[in-house]
Amino acid sequence: MAKPNRQFDFLSILGLILAFASLLVGAVLKGAGISALLSSAAFTIVVVGTIASICVQTPWYVMKHALSISSWVIRPPANRQEQIMKQFVEWSVIARKQGLLGLETIMNNMSDPFLRKGLMLVVDGTAPEDIRIIMEVETELRDQVDLRGAKVYEGMGIYAPTLGIIGAVLGLIAVMKNLADPSKLGHGIAAAFTATIYGIGLANLFFLPMANKLKQIIHTESMQRNMIIEGLIAMAQGDNHRKMESRLRSYME
Repeated sequence: MAKPNRQFDFLSILGLILAFASLLVGAVLKGAGISALLSSAAFTIVVVGTIASICVQTPWYVMKHALSISSWVIRPPANRQEQIMKQFVEWSVIARKQGLLGLETIMNNMSDPFLRKGLMLVVDGTAPEDIRIIMEVETELRDQVDLRGAKVYEGMGIYAPTLGIIGAVLGLIAVMKNLADPSKLGHGIAAAFTATIYGIGLANLFFLPMANKLKQIIHTESMQRNMIIEGLIAMAQGDNHRKMESRLRSYME
C-alpha cells in the first residue's frame, strides 16, 4: 500500500499564529507594550524550568518518541481510510481468484510493517480469531507508546503555570526588597507578573492544545489500524468484495 502524501494542518498553523498574535496585540491594546512580554528571567524560570521538570518525569525513550511525533500537530499522518477500504476490496478479489497465496507478492512489497505482518498471518492460514488477538495486541501497544508521547506535552502544560507563579513570587520578593525606592516598584511588579503570563500562556496556547491534538491524531491512527484488522479478518474468512466493503465502510469517519 503506497503511502499518501501528508498534508499540512492549516488549522493548527492558523491557531499558532493567532495564539502569538493574541498575546502581542493584546499587550499593545492594553498599553503594556510588546517589551513587557520580554523577560530573560521569566524565560529562564518558566521555559527552562518546564523543560527541566518534564526531563525529570520522562524516560529518555518516551521523550525521544514525543519529539518524533511533535510534527504531527502541523503535518499529521495522512487519513488512509478510503485507501485502505479500496485496497482490501481489491485484495479480496485477488484472494478469491488466486487463493490467499496470491497475496504473497503484495505482502513482500508492503512498506507498512503493521499491514505486512497482518497479511503474513493471513497468507500463512492463521485462524481469524488468532489474527485478531495478535493484531489487537500490537495496536494496543502502539497506542500506549503514542499516548505516552502526547502526555509529555500535557505534563508540560501542567508544570508551566505553576512555574509561572513561582516566577511571579520571586519577582515580588525582589520588589519587596526595593520598597524604599518607589521608582522601582511599578516596573518590578510588572516584571514579576510576566512569568505568570509565560506560564499560563504556554500551557493554554501551546502545550495543552498540542497534547489534545496529538491524542485526536492517535485516535484516528488507532481507528485505521482497527480497520486494517477488520479487513484482514474478512479476508481470512473469505468474504467477497461487496461484503468486505460493507464491513470496512463502518470505520469511515
